[in-house]
Amino acid sequence: MPAAARTPDDFVRVRGAREHNLKDIDVDIPRDALVVFSGVSGSGKSSLAFGTLYAEAQRRYFESVNPYARRLIDQVGIPDVDAIEGLPPAVALQQQRGTPSVRSSVGSVTTLSSLVRMLYSRAGEYPAKQPMLYAEDFSPNTAQGACPRCHGLGNVYELTEASMVSDPSLTIREKAIAAWPPAWHGQNLRDILVTLGYDVDIPWRDLPKKDRDWILFTEEQPVAPVYPGYTPKETRAAVRRKEEPAYMGTFMGARKYVLHTFATTQSATMKKRVSRYMVGSICPVCEGKRLKREALSVKFAGFDIAELTALSLDRMAEVLRPAAKAKAPGLSEEKRVAAQRLAEDLLDRIATLQALGLGYLAMDRTTPTLSPGELQRLRLATQIRSHLFGVVYVLDEPSAGLHPADSEALHKALDQLRAAGNTIFVVEHDLDMMRRADWIVDVGPEAGQHGGRILYSGPPDGLANVDASRTRRYLFDEAAPVHRERRTPAGWLALEHVSRNNLHRVDARFPLGAFTAVTGVSGSGKSSLVSQALVDLICAHLGTAPEAEEEERDAPTVVQLTTGRIASGAEGIRRLVNVDQKPIGRTPRSNLATYTGLFDHVRKLFAATKAAKARRYDAGRFSFNVAKGRCPTCEGEGFVSVELLFMPSVFTPCPTCHGARYDAKTLEIEWNGKNIADVLAMTVDEALAFFADEAPLQRPLALLHDIGLGYLRLGQPATELSGGEAQRIKLATELQRSQRGDTLYVLDEPTTGLHPHDVDKLMRQLHGLVDAGNTVIVVEHEMRVVADADWVIDVGPGAGEKGGHIVVEGTPETVAKSKRSRTAEYLRDVLNQRAR
Repeated sequence: MPAAARTPDDFVRVRGAREHNLKDIDVDIPRDALVVFSGVSGSGKSSLAFGTLYAEAQRRYFESVNPYARRLIDQVGIPDVDAIEGLPPAVALQQQRGTPSVRSSVGSVTTLSSLVRMLYSRAGEYPAKQPMLYAEDFSPNTAQGACPRCHGLGNVYELTEASMVSDPSLTIREKAIAAWPPAWHGQNLRDILVTLGYDVDIPWRDLPKKDRDWILFTEEQPVAPVYPGYTPKETRAAVRRKEEPAYMGTFMGARKYVLHTFATTQSATMKKRVSRYMVGSICPVCEGKRLKREALSVKFAGFDIAELTALSLDRMAEVLRPAAKAKAPGLSEEKRVAAQRLAEDLLDRIATLQALGLGYLAMDRTTPTLSPGELQRLRLATQIRSHLFGVVYVLDEPSAGLHPADSEALHKALDQLRAAGNTIFVVEHDLDMMRRADWIVDVGPEAGQHGGRILYSGPPDGLANVDASRTRRYLFDEAAPVHRERRTPAGWLALEHVSRNNLHRVDARFPLGAFTAVTGVSGSGKSSLVSQALVDLICAHLGTAPEAEEEERDAPTVVQLTTGRIASGAEGIRRLVNVDQKPIGRTPRSNLATYTGLFDHVRKLFAATKAAKARRYDAGRFSFNVAKGRCPTCEGEGFVSVELLFMPSVFTPCPTCHGARYDAKTLEIEWNGKNIADVLAMTVDEALAFFADEAPLQRPLALLHDIGLGYLRLGQPATELSGGEAQRIKLATELQRSQRGDTLYVLDEPTTGLHPHDVDKLMRQLHGLVDAGNTVIVVEHEMRVVADADWVIDVGPGAGEKGGHIVVEGTPETVAKSKRSRTAEYLRDVLNQRAR
């Protein structure tokens, strides 16, 4: 509907919104339209779209739900706003990552799994004399369907001598048994072995096999006297004369220790440590298919259910099409009718996923392996099929992780929802999405306290007249490139015969001392080539693990191996830094200040004040993780959980410290008029000014500002940070190091969640790394970044089994001319705009 034709009743009217950094704003937003909320990262657009509009819509809905049911549903808080009128019910599709469970998959998220199980139960071809199975018998997540050997996981985990003993040339005293506990507990086990008569001072490999096997695999737990500090000879003498021991110790074999610790420890760190020694392998009974044999013996169109769900959705649709046309051979009339009905429904649902560009995914693909963008589009497909009417859909950067060619499918899906009589609110940085919008609400002008104002609300063209908008110059092609000169490579890193996921014996080469962008449609194999294969091979060459956080997990994983080799150029790389988007911590105790290390210096400043010295407060007094100075009520969390019986538990600021995290005595200590809680509440930009004379703090704070994170609070919990923010914090922490050159930096979609203005800030930092003699390789969909690279490698041409090849490589200008590349036309558009 044209803006001029809308009446006041066609708008959602917001009055006095103050959520987070919003400055008491008033704004009218049209219904039955595609509305994009734009602005730099941290400007307040999510506070308006999600924190205010969606939160209020959800609150109103829950007012009609009985209290008992209400407690079962996660709720957003009550927004700080005076009034909102004309707001319909809302559905939020946010970029939450999948649950880290191997049991959650594409099939379960989209409900395709239920239909496929029904298909095999009602229309499958059973072996002679086998009774019919129910749908639950085809699920690896039920007791009646799961393989009895691996319990539906598809993998079995075991401990081997090689996994527990990392270096057989070491002696037991030299900690040859790496799987044993560290510190005193490990020393205790070694002392017990001495008492039991085992030689702990010869290389492990020289011990008799029966001794090695007993030490590692015994289920026995003998109790023996322990004489700490005694030599083996002294220990034998003490045992002979029955000397009183320091204590009686209980022995535990290495395998038993690992399995016992993994099953019982409450420490995520300990669980992660022992899981390293557990070797995963394909279950020998179900061959990784996760189901009992009876279920796997049932076929449909020649496939068992595990084989069918392992196909891409595109290929699966081809298999099901004959059945949907009642042409399934060899079936009785009853089964043919059931097959037709179920196959038709499956094809209809798969078509929605294909229209969103997800046909390359397989039904059995687990959700932890999906990108946030893929997961959000899976949820979007479910909403399109729900045929709701008169709903507000609130989406969080649906174009994130999408190649421009895949964005076309997304735009069509959103148009479909709008045409059905719904309103689409999108928090988005994608310029193409903004140009297609009916309405833009631009928030800013800057981030944090310098944002939170409505700069413009109206049709996109009108934004051209708003000088204060950071979005305007990018939307109307006025922004200049960050780096125009193409660099000459200092050498080449060549990989040969690389295989990983959909890559099969691929040869690739990357220029050293240059900025390389790796492109391709979603699912083409970009991340497989760079973030997995390249990183694996470089790590193997350097003999190190990647310098990135290992994701905490509840079970050891079966690592897929990369095959291939580095043919040449590895000598040009002395270090690898893999800057990923995994969280910088999993609890509110981990935050920006602690992760970057700058909080250590802040605590030293407070400990050095006269007042702190008079009270003998050391730096530990100012840590909220140590009992010395933290609030005893909330133990440094800053909040407490309140149980409301029939209502959901709510978190409220601690009644003792009111969210400050520290006890009253600690908060009495001030540095330049601020206490330690005041400092944690500062944004990076505020801290930059406050600590202007503190050189050790200026560098990390300035880097965080320069990389576009000036709006974040120093004490902002890691749990509140997006993947893109976590990645940029890691990069800023890395940039603090002195640059030696010859480092390879690998980043997977570093512009995710970034406004074009912030992308420019990030690019300046990355180009600075290259100018310092390093190599930067990014997997990227943002064409402005690709156009700014020295070298481009395009992977594809399609997704899944239709991808996995290097389509074209060269300068951006060379790639833009390719006839086979699906990236070329979009890259060409950006280069042509710059040439004007």
